[in-house]
Amino acid sequence: MLQIGITGGIGSGKSVVCRLFQVLDAPVYDSDARAKWVMAHDAQLRDELTAAFGPETFDAQGQLNRAYLARVAFPDPVQLARLNSLVHPHVGRDFAEWATARQAEGHAYILKEAALLYESGAYRQLDRVITVFAPQTLRQARVLRRDPHRTPEDILTIIGKQMSEEEKLARADYVVHNDDEQLLIPQVLKLDAEFRA
Repeated sequence: MLQIGITGGIGSGKSVVCRLFQVLDAPVYDSDARAKWVMAHDAQLRDELTAAFGPETFDAQGQLNRAYLARVAFPDPVQLARLNSLVHPHVGRDFAEWATARQAEGHAYILKEAALLYESGAYRQLDRVITVFAPQTLRQARVLRRDPHRTPEDILTIIGKQMSEEEKLARADYVVHNDDEQLLIPQVLKLDAEFRA
């Protein structure tokens, strides 16, 4: 079973491309959603996060205090690296278990969607990588439409923390162009046929 990563900068359209693959019966592992689940449910990781960031990391009901963690970790590169070094190994194990279950179901391939596929080192677990590409101005406009709580400065800060599009394109095995000029469905159908072959 092929294990394929799918990445791209914020607003590139990774989720849309993944939904197209899901329509074709390809299982998709959403790294961001699973990371939130693992942070909330993995007892060892909960202990590690509390030890690293203090008792405020979880509220009185035991729920992850995402606002606190974002305030403490995201502005500080050292703290962000610390957070990632704790979370990514647990998510990697969660993905491996998920992939094993999908293989048992007989799927020809699976996809792992992750914005930080290269930055986290997760690409090393995978056979191939797809980069979803869109020009930065288009990506910024999409995110402002999708996330009205974000400012243009917020988006530029996020873009600044992600690997450059040029590097992602250079490292990709496949590129899906989501630039509002090329049709997405034919690109996804072509890749699906190749992966099944």
